[in-house]
Amino acid sequence: MTFHRAALVPALLCLFAVNSIAQTPAAAPPAVPADVSPLYVVTYVETKPTARDEAAALLKSYRSASRAAPGNLRSIVVQRPRRPGQFVVVAAWKDKAAWDAHMGSAGTKEFREKLNALRNAPADDRFHNALSVGPMEDAAGAVYGVTHVDVIPPQKDNAIVALKILGDANRAAAGNVRFEIVQQTNRPNHFTVFEIWRSREAFDANGMSAHQREFRDKLAGMAGALYDERLYETLN
Repeated sequence: MTFHRAALVPALLCLFAVNSIAQTPAAAPPAVPADVSPLYVVTYVETKPTARDEAAALLKSYRSASRAAPGNLRSIVVQRPRRPGQFVVVAAWKDKAAWDAHMGSAGTKEFREKLNALRNAPADDRFHNALSVGPMEDAAGAVYGVTHVDVIPPQKDNAIVALKILGDANRAAAGNVRFEIVQQTNRPNHFTVFEIWRSREAFDANGMSAHQREFRDKLAGMAGALYDERLYETLN
């Protein structure tokens, strides 16, 4: 079979163009859609072990400043007892505009610069919409939990149903102060669970409850990553 060079070149160019289009990834959704209100922001912070006290003081100051900022609905900082260089900032903002104004302020920029000098890893901001939440008011307890739940995309809707059932059951459980489930805005198959319990005994008892075991059984068939449950203490 004989190929003519003049006919072959356009065909190759066409094939290259098709392949280029096929390999071009779809545009990612914005991290923070403008219409999410309230906007839940969970920020993971990991500092050098030698800088944990300095980081704690810096985060306390940031927490106070955040609570005084326009549009802030809540700002909580917790610290991991076994890894005291690891912190989580759990905040809620009126909307994206309030968050943007906060991040653009001189005080927040200065805070991030100081934190960056102490870090083991960059601060990891994750943005969420409400999924199964309770009252917004501040609440205090003895045990704080932050759990990242990741399911495979085809199971997203099933996971939402299971998580809402879990949220209702845990808010009614003995010793629960807060049980909040929020959904990541740019990865809707990723969720964050934030919980507060009056004691470690109450947390452990709930972990052995029928509703908690039933949820974990369901999650086993949907999970896209390890169920990453971590316990913290409030930063006093």
